[in-house]
Amino acid sequence: MSNSAGNPQSTPLHSVSVAGAVVRDDGRVLAIRRADNGTWEPPGGVLELTESIEDGVCREVYEETGIKVRVERLTGVYKNVSRGIVALVFRCRPESGAERPSDETVEVGWLTPAEVSDRMTEVYSVRLLDALRDDTAPSVRTHDGRQLL
Repeated sequence: MSNSAGNPQSTPLHSVSVAGAVVRDDGRVLAIRRADNGTWEPPGGVLELTESIEDGVCREVYEETGIKVRVERLTGVYKNVSRGIVALVFRCRPESGAERPSDETVEVGWLTPAEVSDRMTEVYSVRLLDALRDDTAPSVRTHDGRQLL
């Protein structure tokens, strides 16, 4: 395969991650503070090869927060162009469990939309804020790991 300039290109390699935008009846959303870098993010991680997308969302949310969820709908697709990661974000409803930190998380909390904006970088806050919108069309966004492009 070559590009328009005739230079050979390698086959693009992307990883797929999944995240849950878990929304309570009071409008608060579930968030984690990561153990490795201290940042606040939606719960999620890399999709395993053998699992369905919905199962991956449920597994990641439960592993990182202790909350079991039901997946409702896709709310966004986000590509990190600098790392080659495509993230699929799904709006979820909490079903059972209790918040607890894990090996990957030092804090789990239910944040208001304003707290999401204050505590998270743009590339993570937009994922939860997109999931809170009433329309059903998923957002499709690109970023460089720090800001939207």
